Amino acid sequence: MPESRVQRPRRFLVCEPRHFAVQYAINPWMHPDAHVDVDLAQEQWQSLISAYRTHGHTVDSVEPVPGLPDMVFAANSAVVVGGRVLGSLFHAPERRLEAVHYDSWFKTAGYDVHRPEAVCEGEGDLVWTGRYLLAGTGFRTARDAHREAQEFFGHPVISLTLVDPYFYHLDTALFVLDDRDDSNANNIVYYPEAFSAGSREVLARLYPDAVLATRDDAMAFGLNSVSDGRHVFIAPAAEVLADRLAGHGYVPVPVDLSEFHKAGGGIKCCTQEIRS
Repeated sequence: MPESRVQRPRRFLVCEPRHFAVQYAINPWMHPDAHVDVDLAQEQWQSLISAYRTHGHTVDSVEPVPGLPDMVFAANSAVVVGGRVLGSLFHAPERRLEAVHYDSWFKTAGYDVHRPEAVCEGEGDLVWTGRYLLAGTGFRTARDAHREAQEFFGHPVISLTLVDPYFYHLDTALFVLDDRDDSNANNIVYYPEAFSAGSREVLARLYPDAVLATRDDAMAFGLNSVSDGRHVFIAPAAEVLADRLAGHGYVPVPVDLSEFHKAGGGIKCCTQEIRS
């Protein structure tokens, strides 16, 4: 019988896609000539927020800003661990102003925000596991930012090299199933071929029981998922992965954010977690 999984209520920060568009190309998914249905994007995003609240999670929102079409991807704005906020310094000039508005939200909410010196794209590349941070590099976040994160948070940071441009952020290639600091609970899902050979070895040693994803599920944004320890909010097209998760005792909650795939984002990209 699959092990019974334990849900933990989460607090999420999001940004309405009022100004969402694909106006430039900074990853292989983005094609500025592609049509974006803003009404459909709004509808899909609302379905995600509704799913979070239905499952008992708290959702806060940042006011969207005209001229910042990728501001909906809240995960890239910061990483928050133990109430400490490490902000972002985006690789692409087109996105750098987003950090100012997210920093302002955190400061108004009573948080101090540490500004990184090296390029650092928040939870896009810094993934909290409950014990340490897994940190991606290769396309966006600089390796120097991994050192900054370790000094700031005082938690170990494990660097992983991404090698496939379709998985340009760590959160498109890996997600945490349960971040309780418990050897029997803490586990991840990832797509091995997104990583360098050495990084694959590191992940295999750290997580011998990890759930592995196929390329088809990874390309369907199945790794850009959010788990609360029991429920996994996942792209509907990632069917093989959803079945594997169910076989491990998790409950897949399909949420279609396909309109956001046109900008290279999905469920996790739209979701910043605030860990007090």
